[in-house]
Amino acid sequence: MTSETSRYADFEGLRRQAVALRREGLSLRQIRNRLQVYNNDLLHRLVKGEPPPDWTRRPRAKDELRARARELRLQGMTYGQIQVELGCSKSSISLWVRDLPKPERRDPAEQARIANRQRWEHELAVRDAKRQETKRTAALEIGSLSERELLLVGTALYWAEGAKDKPYARRENVQFVNSDPGVIRLYLAWLRLLEVEPGRLAFRVMIHTSADAEGAKRYWADLIGVDPSSFQKTTIKKHNPKTVRKNVGPDYRGCLVVRVLQGAELYRRIEGWWCGIVGAVDSINRA
Repeated sequence: MTSETSRYADFEGLRRQAVALRREGLSLRQIRNRLQVYNNDLLHRLVKGEPPPDWTRRPRAKDELRARARELRLQGMTYGQIQVELGCSKSSISLWVRDLPKPERRDPAEQARIANRQRWEHELAVRDAKRQETKRTAALEIGSLSERELLLVGTALYWAEGAKDKPYARRENVQFVNSDPGVIRLYLAWLRLLEVEPGRLAFRVMIHTSADAEGAKRYWADLIGVDPSSFQKTTIKKHNPKTVRKNVGPDYRGCLVVRVLQGAELYRRIEGWWCGIVGAVDSINRA
């Protein structure tokens, strides 16, 4: 006991060593082991006033919420409004922002409108997060596609969106039009599965006259990996002033038309595959 007490007698000497080690970036555990000071109260007294090194700081889940709460308080929000925005308890918010000035009192009707708007925006954000999570989960359920699955998916896609032969208009050709980049990628993957040579594919853009036709051509060419100069003449659709179009703005790039040259035989196979799919479904229904 005597030797232990005498070892701690030179407090100032120990403190100088502890402070030096602290400033070198050592943790309390490392300082304790280096100086052999196993009294926690004494150890904290030795480094009192010296901030811990950054690497020892543990991130706190509420640090970002606290910072955001203070930011909203400085913008003039009440505890209730901050609670709606962040989903925290009012007691926590009070601890975080009590040193900040109180916001000016507003008209109660205006406060109610702001609170309702913030509550609605918060609900929209929650709903959107749930929607995105549902989509991510569903996407993981698909996994990889076998060649047979791609054959079936591509056939159904073509029969829904592609050009079809009619008794009153014989046109056994393979032509596909769509504005969805994902649909176009799937369709081209399907054509590759069918061993349609790239040289048999003809592309052109179909777009409204008010849009950026050249920009749309570059976009589709980049998407499918061809030179824009290989595109056929763009089809310009005249705008009907009586129609209120929603497909406007910089994200509107019209439709891509993909035609398979000399595709009559392929068209007959596609129609046969489709009839096979329908027949298989009818067999299931009769079972």
